Amino acid sequence: MSMTGLRASGSTVDAVRKILILLPLSSRLTVAPPHRNRPMDIQNLLDDIVGTIKPRLGQGEVANYIPKLGSVDPGQFGISVATGDGEVFAAGDAAVPFSIQSISKVFALALVLAGDGDGIWKRVFREPSGNPFNSLVQLEHEDGIPRNPFINAGALVVTDRLLSVTGNASGAVLDLLRQESGNTGIDVDPVVADSESQNSNRNASLAHFLASCGNLENPVQDVLDNYILQCSLEMSCTDLALASRFLASNGLRVDGSALLSSAQTKRINAVMLTCGTYDAAGEFAYRVGLPGKSGVGGGIIAVVPNNCTVCVWSPGLGKPATPSRALPRWTSSLPGRGSQSSDQARAGMQFRHRSGISCRSF
Repeated sequence: MSMTGLRASGSTVDAVRKILILLPLSSRLTVAPPHRNRPMDIQNLLDDIVGTIKPRLGQGEVANYIPKLGSVDPGQFGISVATGDGEVFAAGDAAVPFSIQSISKVFALALVLAGDGDGIWKRVFREPSGNPFNSLVQLEHEDGIPRNPFINAGALVVTDRLLSVTGNASGAVLDLLRQESGNTGIDVDPVVADSESQNSNRNASLAHFLASCGNLENPVQDVLDNYILQCSLEMSCTDLALASRFLASNGLRVDGSALLSSAQTKRINAVMLTCGTYDAAGEFAYRVGLPGKSGVGGGIIAVVPNNCTVCVWSPGLGKPATPSRALPRWTSSLPGRGSQSSDQARAGMQFRHRSGISCRSF
């Protein structure tokens, strides 16, 4: 539910970059005529990524402030890619459920925009914070208006509004995730939820301060309860990649109906790019260059607009605001792409050539 900077493991970030660097960022991404062996090639690439990353697992530390998260095996690693036309590719531990934590904030924001329009932006800014995700100082300095919807204070305001709109904010998020992923078994992990309830003093402080500034509509405890439940949902990489596809499809849901307008979808993706990894958002944008959202459970989702979504999971976390201790080792050997890790980009080039994914100009 909380995360300082980009605390996902280097393995997780590297794997996201492997898939994403190869997929050009463009508002007019298209899929080229299918390559004869495209499905097999994409699957082979994911298998290659898992093989490359596996020896590096276990370097980070799992989130131990939540007992159940602290007991997760840090040697696990999964990756899934879901394309706009319904194809799914997965490798490693992609079917293993994990606690999605702050990734849930993206779906809560989407539901608020879908059900209530742009009114939420009167209560939450859209700027990177540059400060810890749970900063009380920044919230006070800015008179109770959170800097963006993905830091904890902003997410609490979003959950509060969703609670007003739906009457059951966590239930609305759960319903959306089940419907878009096609997995009706997705649910809250009650052990994680209980642990978070017992360790929510900072979030309670943020919520009470928001209420004191008139920026909560519902009772503080109701907002906290819904926020904790949405963050305690368990999903696999494949579940999340599928559930996120509306962000790569101009807001269209799996049944073809519109959850969001094209403009709303672009704006969520823009905020994910600039704020989705907190005070490491600039580094993530520079190195990966696509909208992403991380969670302290070890997962990251990323969006290639008009193309596909990716979810990568590895529960070991790096140091605060440090995308990867291993990144510098991979950077120097990549010709012409000094800001990117060489294994990431090599896999990206392979994926681009093998999969047939290309783009038109902006």
